[in-house]
Amino acid sequence: MSLLLALAAVAASPVSAKSAAALSPGEVVAASPAADWQAISADDLLVMDLAPDSIGRPRRVVIQLMPEPFSQGWVGNVRKLAAAHWWDGLTVYRVQDNWVSQWGDADGEDKTKAKPLPAGIEQVPQERYVVRPEGPERSATHEELDTWLATIEGTHAAWHALARKGAKVKDSDPYADETFFYRGWPVAASQAGPSAWPVHCYGSVGVARDMPPDTGIGAELYVAIGHAPRQLDRNLAVVGRVIEGMQFMSSLPRGPAPMGVYADPSERTPIVSLHPASEVADLPVYEFLSTESASFRSYAEASANHREPFYVQPAGGVDICNLKVPVRRRK
Repeated sequence: MSLLLALAAVAASPVSAKSAAALSPGEVVAASPAADWQAISADDLLVMDLAPDSIGRPRRVVIQLMPEPFSQGWVGNVRKLAAAHWWDGLTVYRVQDNWVSQWGDADGEDKTKAKPLPAGIEQVPQERYVVRPEGPERSATHEELDTWLATIEGTHAAWHALARKGAKVKDSDPYADETFFYRGWPVAASQAGPSAWPVHCYGSVGVARDMPPDTGIGAELYVAIGHAPRQLDRNLAVVGRVIEGMQFMSSLPRGPAPMGVYADPSERTPIVSLHPASEVADLPVYEFLSTESASFRSYAEASANHREPFYVQPAGGVDICNLKVPVRRRK
C-alpha cells in the first residue's frame, strides 16, 4: 500500500473533508502554521553557481543532500568533492530532453585529461542502493514491514492504520510495495527482504555511473528534468534534490548528440562554483513542510482530491512524485 495515498485517505474523516473543502494544495500550504515547518541545516546544502545567462543574470542552484540512512557512501563522497571545490570550472555537459541534466568532468574518461579526485573518495557497493534491517533476508508481512519502517520513520505505521479503516483511494505503486515519506523525502519499500530506498522524482539528484558493477563515486551527478524516472530506483544512487533554482537546470538547451551530450564543448554550461552552503555568504534559511504534520496530511488530501472550481473530477489519489514536499525560504 502506498503511504502517500494513505495520507490522502484522511479525507475519510468528515471533519477533515469539511475543513479542507475547496482549498487548493497551495492554499493549504499558505495557511499552514510556522510550527509545521522544519529548518534545513546549512550543513546539508550545496550551492552551485552556473555561469550567468546570455543577458548576465545569475543562475544559482541549491541542493539538499539525502539524510541517513540512505545513500550515505555516495553522499559522503559528494561532501568531500564539494569541500575540495572539485566541480569549480567544470561544466554541465549533457542535457537530454525529458531525462536529465548532468554535470562533472566531461574529459573524465580520458586518463590523460581527467581532473584528479580529492583523497578519501569511497567506492560504494551496489548493495547500498537499498537499506535493510539487521538479519537474514526474508519475506515480510505488511505488519512486519510497518514495524521495521517505524524505526526509521515513526509515523509510518500510524498513517497506514488510517488507510486501513476503509478509506477508498487509489493505493498502488507499480515500482514498490510501499511508498512513504522519511523526514521530508519520498521513499519506497519492499516486503521482500524487507528493504527501503529513495526514489527518483523530478528534481532528484543522482550519481551517474558506468556499467555495473560500477556504482559511480558522485563526481558525475545528474538531476532529473522530466517525468519521474522511477525505473532508475535501486539502479543508481539518489543523493539529494534541487530545492531552489531548478529552472536553470531544466531550461538548458538539449544536447544534439546521442544521450544529450554537447558535441561542441563551447555549448557546455560552465560551473563557476559548487561549494558547501557554509561557505556561501548571506544564504537564506530554507525550510520544508514537515511530512509528519497535520498541514502535510491536509496538503496530501487536497492534492489527491482537488475540489477547486477548475477541476471537474477529483483523481482520488496521487503518486509519490506528484506529492512534492513544499520547500521555501524562511519568512
